[in-house]
Amino acid sequence: MNAAFRISGAGRLSQAKTAAFSFDDKPYTGIAGDTLASALLANGVHLVGRSFKYHRPRGFLSAGAEEPNALVQIVRDDARKTPNVRATVQELYDGLTANSQNRWPSLAFDVGAVNDLASPMFSAGFYYKTFMWPKWAWKDLYEPKIRSAAGLGVSPEKPDPDHYASRYAHCEVLVLGGGAAGIAAALAAAETGVRVILADEQAEFGGSLRFESGARIDGQDGYAWAQAAIARLKAMDNVRVLSRTTAFGYYAQNFVGLVERVSDHLKNPGRELARERLWQVRAGRVVIATGAIERHMVFANNDRPGVMLASAARTYLNHYGVAVGRNVGVYTANDSAYAAAIDLKKAGVNIAAIVDLRDNPSGPVIDEARALGIEINFGRAVVSAGGKLRVSSMTVQPKNGGGGRTIPVDAILMSAGWTPSVHLFSQSRGKVAFNDETRRFVPGAYAQDCVSVGACNGTDGLDATVDEAYAAGAKAAKEAGGKVGKGAKPKVDAGESWSRGMLGAGPGAGPGTTVKAFVDFQNDVTAKDIRQAVHEGMHSIEHVKRFTTNGMATDQGKTSNMHGLAIAAEELGKPIPQVGLTTFRAPYTPVTFGSIVGHARGALFDPTRRTATHGWAARQGAVFEDVGHWKRAWYFPKAGEDMHAAVNRECVTVRKVGGLFDASTLGKIEVVGPDAAKFMELLYTNPWEKLESGRCRYGIMLREDGFIYDDGVVGRLAPDRFHVTTTTGGAPRVMNHMEDYLQTEFPHLNVWLTSITEQWAVIAVQGPKSRDIIAPLVEDIDMSDEAMPHMSVREGKICGVPTRLFRMSFTGERGFEVNVPADYGEAVWEALWAEGQKHGATAYGTETMHVLRAEKGYIIVGQDTDGTVTPNDAGLDWAVGKKKTDFVGIRGLTRPDLVAKGRKQLVGLKTKDPKVVLEEGAQIVADPKQPIPMKMIGHVTSSYWSENCGRSIALALVAGGRDRMGQTLYVPMPNGTIEVEVTGMVFVDEKGERLNG
Repeated sequence: MNAAFRISGAGRLSQAKTAAFSFDDKPYTGIAGDTLASALLANGVHLVGRSFKYHRPRGFLSAGAEEPNALVQIVRDDARKTPNVRATVQELYDGLTANSQNRWPSLAFDVGAVNDLASPMFSAGFYYKTFMWPKWAWKDLYEPKIRSAAGLGVSPEKPDPDHYASRYAHCEVLVLGGGAAGIAAALAAAETGVRVILADEQAEFGGSLRFESGARIDGQDGYAWAQAAIARLKAMDNVRVLSRTTAFGYYAQNFVGLVERVSDHLKNPGRELARERLWQVRAGRVVIATGAIERHMVFANNDRPGVMLASAARTYLNHYGVAVGRNVGVYTANDSAYAAAIDLKKAGVNIAAIVDLRDNPSGPVIDEARALGIEINFGRAVVSAGGKLRVSSMTVQPKNGGGGRTIPVDAILMSAGWTPSVHLFSQSRGKVAFNDETRRFVPGAYAQDCVSVGACNGTDGLDATVDEAYAAGAKAAKEAGGKVGKGAKPKVDAGESWSRGMLGAGPGAGPGTTVKAFVDFQNDVTAKDIRQAVHEGMHSIEHVKRFTTNGMATDQGKTSNMHGLAIAAEELGKPIPQVGLTTFRAPYTPVTFGSIVGHARGALFDPTRRTATHGWAARQGAVFEDVGHWKRAWYFPKAGEDMHAAVNRECVTVRKVGGLFDASTLGKIEVVGPDAAKFMELLYTNPWEKLESGRCRYGIMLREDGFIYDDGVVGRLAPDRFHVTTTTGGAPRVMNHMEDYLQTEFPHLNVWLTSITEQWAVIAVQGPKSRDIIAPLVEDIDMSDEAMPHMSVREGKICGVPTRLFRMSFTGERGFEVNVPADYGEAVWEALWAEGQKHGATAYGTETMHVLRAEKGYIIVGQDTDGTVTPNDAGLDWAVGKKKTDFVGIRGLTRPDLVAKGRKQLVGLKTKDPKVVLEEGAQIVADPKQPIPMKMIGHVTSSYWSENCGRSIALALVAGGRDRMGQTLYVPMPNGTIEVEVTGMVFVDEKGERLNG
């Protein structure tokens, strides 16, 4: 293979298996195990992108997820075009096609680079000042141009053909990070027998052991030890090991979001394999072992391609076998860059010079570098990098000023020290603390059950890291009930240790300079921009961040935050802790929409729920309507019938004979526990303590403000058990409402809430013949009026299946609701249907149900109420316990405006012309001749043709409605004004005699 910068014998990859790929339509060859970044570097390619604002040439800064520059588009086919993929984490596969972004017409010649020449016009905050005048120009001129220029990469134009998976998982110990610290913590926890999940974003575990050449653990090379330890963990039944998996968000109660890259590294993954998998993990304790991120040096033109972090160059050499240059310069304020120079020198790469900002550092790595003949310059600074499309030189001078010299190089490695990666700790709502001695933020006060170990905790040295992590893993497992582990703590024989370093801009980029010394590569933020933000009044680091965009976008402060903070603190003349730290937000690295959406797309975007009788109804020719997520039978037309004819027939048959209706979609909640009745007393307006077991009651639930929230029939099955029904659309919110109050307001009550909506299929059998239809199929229940009166519930069997049989009615007729396990719903329905046919009963749908309940004046919450209706407004004062001293909403009901005269009240309406059916939502006025705009006094909430009444009927909310009985009001409509008479709400069987047959 022809890879000019691949070093024979270096790295851990086998050169036997090659992989062809292309970048910007030019073919290249890499080897299995490469990332796109390492493969391009092996071919001598450093220029991979253009910066966002200035369109400056950019190369690789890092070798990991912190990469701000090398964002490319990966193209699999016309539909699979993924922008903004970090080349440093994209694994190479044969046939990979990648394109650079944010350039035109080509990467080497980008006309957008004119922005760099005009950079004085685009200084920090320029958009806040430039586009304010003239006002008319924003919408017509500025906004379209800005929106077309915004963003990086090109969004795919075709639907994503890939699919995404999701998993929920629970564990006692979740370890985030697969370096030495994470592996040690996972080993300690796993040996106790508890469930452990270990996740790391890289394809291979080992963390910094991938590039550390001097680490030895348990007598092995550090990386080899890591692979052996991972193999051991994978062999344990209680451990799940997840590579290529990023912990992107840490949420409440130790809930952590992980995204696993399942197939992005495969040539032909196949349609059956998910592209990514979202893991939603609830952990007993989280061990954060996310390491530290190396900081760059801030000097003029530090963004030239070929200028990169020392640890990145070391990774490319020691893991991938790739040299980042032939003649390399090093600029550092930290020992770790010496290790990179030493490794490169031993691999045959010339080190032009090491430039160390420190005056007289000492240590083994410095001695070794000197012994290898490397030129070392103490107390000096690189003040500028030369070159354009790739670095060609570095200008060096004493850090306090004076004469300098230019050293030819083809790469510059830099290290300003290491920043603990506290992102996930911060997301957990933990408070970081600033260590004055080491000048870095480390975890301080914890808000959740987690612990940080290793470099992310500010721990220096491999030995100390392993000790701390192993102890933390063992402690976490022990507190979760694990047994004493039998394993031995890994023994560190040799390791590397780096600390200290520098923060802020280096010499030559200090106050008063105008050079482009970049702090944030992704957003083109320079040291000068940070200072300008302070000069313009941005004294909070959060304001500085927004004014300059430092640490925004996908970077989220990984490489830029500490330098920006230090420069702002220096300019303000304040200690760094007083300036503060910006908030680290999820996601840690970008997460695709696909992984979040998962299966919720296309036909599954809005899930369809079907009742147990759906198939039977479809075979009968039912027309369905959507009610929330449910498909419900709307009506059952016979041959030649339209909707109106079918509904009329169903309504008459139910009142004369009987009908079957599927009410399974009603929300159902079990309230169970010794304090169940007390809880019901507090959640509902009605009294419940004295309700006998086996009896039912209509209940109203209010919000705190006193307005009706939901209603439903509640059956008391036992002293400590209630079966609560809710409206179909209200089931989730009522469950949430109950749970919220139980956990936050009434935690002293011994009560459990369980949603059982899907548990029970509900068949409403209504009409004069309802008991005759049900009785032959029921066992162990006396259904006589004396034994089972209206508003009662019994448990027994029907068709040999357990049932909760309610005697209740939403039609005003004698009625029963048969609850059976959902799996038996269709079978029981068919048995009831067969009995019903003997009597001439009908199946009816939701439209008939609406008409029948309106004939009786029964309300539907959300249709006859609008969020501003009280029980008194709805004519339901009788359902409010007069002797009750407390329930949710009781104070709201006493507000003066809720008891004032003239409130809108629910009443009935009859049109003067009985054939005219009002439109629901139509407005009502008292005087149709008043000038426009008219004063509206109410609106129609429900309106139907009633075949049983031989006329139209309606319900309406009308101001002072009950005082207007018998009055004529008016409904202005486009085709004329309709006269209506205000009536009571009951149009059929006003005395309620039919409920008892």
